[in-house]
Amino acid sequence: MAQIVETIPAEDHSSASALANPNLRLYFAGQVVSMIGTWMQQMALSWLIYRLTDSTFMLGLVAFASQAPSFLLTPFAGIVADRVNRKKMVILTQTLAMIQAGMLAALAFSHQPAIWQLMALGVFSGLISAFDLPTRQTFLVDMLRSREELPNAIAINSSITTLTRLIGPAVAGLFIAWAGEAMCFVVNAVSYIAVIIALCFVTAHQKPRVLNADGRDPGPLEQLKDGFKYAFSFRPIRALLVLMAGISLFVMPYNVLMTAFARDVFHGDATTLGILTAASGVGSLAAALYLATRKGVLGLGRWIVASCAMFGIGLILFGFCKTLWLAVPVLVMVGFGSMILLAASNTILQTLVDEDKRGRVMSIYMMCFMGLAPFGSMGAGALSTHIGLAQTVVLCGIVGGILALVFASRLHLIRRDARPIYIERGILSAEAELKVLNA
Repeated sequence: MAQIVETIPAEDHSSASALANPNLRLYFAGQVVSMIGTWMQQMALSWLIYRLTDSTFMLGLVAFASQAPSFLLTPFAGIVADRVNRKKMVILTQTLAMIQAGMLAALAFSHQPAIWQLMALGVFSGLISAFDLPTRQTFLVDMLRSREELPNAIAINSSITTLTRLIGPAVAGLFIAWAGEAMCFVVNAVSYIAVIIALCFVTAHQKPRVLNADGRDPGPLEQLKDGFKYAFSFRPIRALLVLMAGISLFVMPYNVLMTAFARDVFHGDATTLGILTAASGVGSLAAALYLATRKGVLGLGRWIVASCAMFGIGLILFGFCKTLWLAVPVLVMVGFGSMILLAASNTILQTLVDEDKRGRVMSIYMMCFMGLAPFGSMGAGALSTHIGLAQTVVLCGIVGGILALVFASRLHLIRRDARPIYIERGILSAEAELKVLNA
C-alpha cells in the first residue's frame, strides 16, 4: 500500500473541499453540536460508574455492555444500510439516541442509580450504535457531489470528532463539578436536536441496489455472505480490517482506564480526567487538521505504519508517567498517532471498496473496530486489577508496536493487490505504474 499511495497520480487529484458542499456544511454543523454532547455523556458516565463502584473492572464491564451489541449486530446493520433509505435511518437512530440520553439523565437525577440500570441503558445505546455507525459512514458518501470530495470529507469528519473530543470532556469536567453528572446527560439529549434538524434539510443521492446477474434481488443472508466473502478475500481490505481488529482488542482499551488514572495515579478529580482526555484530543485534532489539508489518498499507506508505531510508543511512555504534566504531552502523541491511524485506514478502505458493497464492508469495519472494543475493555479492566494500571497500558502499547511491524511486513503484497483498483479509478496512472516497475 505504501508504494501505491506514494506513486505519481494519474492527474492532479486535488481533493475538492467538502465544505464547498452545502449538504456537508449543514451536516457537519449539526455533528459539532451533537458530538460535544456525546463526549460529555461518555466522560460523565465513566465518572459516575467509578464514583459508585471504585472498580476498574466495573468500568470495563459497563463499557462491554454498551459496545457488545456492535459485535453481534453490526454485520446485519450493514445489510440494512445497503437496503433502506439511509437518511431516514440516521434520523431514526439519532432520535433513539436522544431518548437514551434523556433516560440516563432521569436515572442520574434520581440519585439512586443502580449499576444494572446503567448497564441496561448501555446495552440500549449499543443497539442504537450498531445500526447508526455503519449507516452514517455510508450516508456520508451519499452526500458527496463527486468522489474527489471523499478524502477531505472523511478528514473533516475526523476533525469534528477530535475537536469535540477536546471540548466535550473539558466542559463535562466543569459541569460535573458544578451540577453533577446528570446535567451532562441533559446537554447530550438536547444536542441531538441540532443534528436531527440538520438531517431534515440535507439532500442525499443514494444509488439503487445492485441486482444479481439474473435480475434477482439478493436476500439479506446472501448479501451478508457476499459482504464477508468480498471483504476477506481481497488482501488490502482484509489487512485493514485485521489491523483495526487488533487495535480495538488490544490497544484502544487503554481508554477505559483513564478515569482510574485521573483519580488513583494523578490524584485528581473529574477536571483531571477532562485534562487527560483533552490532551489526547489536541493530538487528534492536529492529526485531523493535517489530513484535511492533504490531496487525495496518496501517501496514506506509509502513515498507517508510522502512526500505529507512534500510538504504541506513546502508550508505553504514558504507562511510566507519574505526574499529570508529564502525561499531557505524551497523550498528545497518543492522540495524534491514533487519529492518523484510524482516519487513514478509513479513507483507504472507502476508496477501495465497491460502491454496491460499501454499507456491508463499513459494517464489518465497525464490527472489527467497535464490536471487539467491549472484549478489550473488559479484559483491560480485569487485567489492571491483577497487574496494575500502568502495566496494563504498557502492554497495550507493546501490542501496538507489534501490529505496526506486522502490517509493515505485508505492505508489498497489499501494494500488488490494490494497485489495479487505484489505476482503474484514476488515482494512479498506468504510465506512472510502468515507470515504477521499470525503475
